[in-house]
Amino acid sequence: MKYSPLEKILWSIALPGLGQYLNGKLFKGTVFLILEIFINIKSHFNEAIIYSFKGDIPMAIEQTNYHWLMFYPCLYFYAIWDAYQESGAGSKYSFIPFVCSAYLVTAGLLFSVDFTIFGILLGPVWLPMLCVIPGIIIGNIFMKLILLSNN
Repeated sequence: MKYSPLEKILWSIALPGLGQYLNGKLFKGTVFLILEIFINIKSHFNEAIIYSFKGDIPMAIEQTNYHWLMFYPCLYFYAIWDAYQESGAGSKYSFIPFVCSAYLVTAGLLFSVDFTIFGILLGPVWLPMLCVIPGIIIGNIFMKLILLSNN
């Protein structure tokens, strides 16, 4: 069965490693899946997600092990990029939006303990998620500038 690059990205967003499974890279997919589960457990990320969805951001912050959660954005965006690249759809510079997103999500995670938007503390789930948007935008701008400078 042939899967589209978008399908592989969406499955990787759902759970790192699933896009690799769709690409037939079972060992790599298993490694990503095990790393994701291990980091998720050590960082208490599921608890943070539950408290964030309930609106209890201070409890989400208290539950989160930031030392472990700092590994998550790079693993997550690398697995997404890898699934996309292995699908054959990626170009030479397609990694740039993924890298910029990983950097900005990591920065969002660092500041999530006390950074507020309009007086609202977003915590370790919502602020990093919001940082994906500027990461993609900035990454695409950089990618286009690099492509223009190479022409």
